Amino acid sequence: MNEETVFLGKPAAVWSYLTFVGLLIAFSMNGESKNPFAAFHIRQALGLNILYVLLMVPMGFFNNLYISVPLFLSFFALWLFGIISAFQGKTQPVPLLGELFQKAFGKN
Repeated sequence: MNEETVFLGKPAAVWSYLTFVGLLIAFSMNGESKNPFAAFHIRQALGLNILYVLLMVPMGFFNNLYISVPLFLSFFALWLFGIISAFQGKTQPVPLLGELFQKAFGKN
């Protein structure tokens, strides 16, 4: 990926990590241009958002801090890794699950 592609896709890539609304904004920003850098980070953020809902919503019913706090901190670390790599212009998948997100949400 060249520097111009990264530069043009960086705003959408960063927006994708800023809550679910930011993810929707990033989808619309990347709708016509189809920037590969932005698309990479949109897939990463989409995977993190879906995984967060699938794990944290049921966790709220248990009200156990020994489970929910470490899980939340793990998600925060993955989110931080993703947004930092977007700011730096890198296409590094988030640890453990990033490759799975790329395969699941990428075009086959």
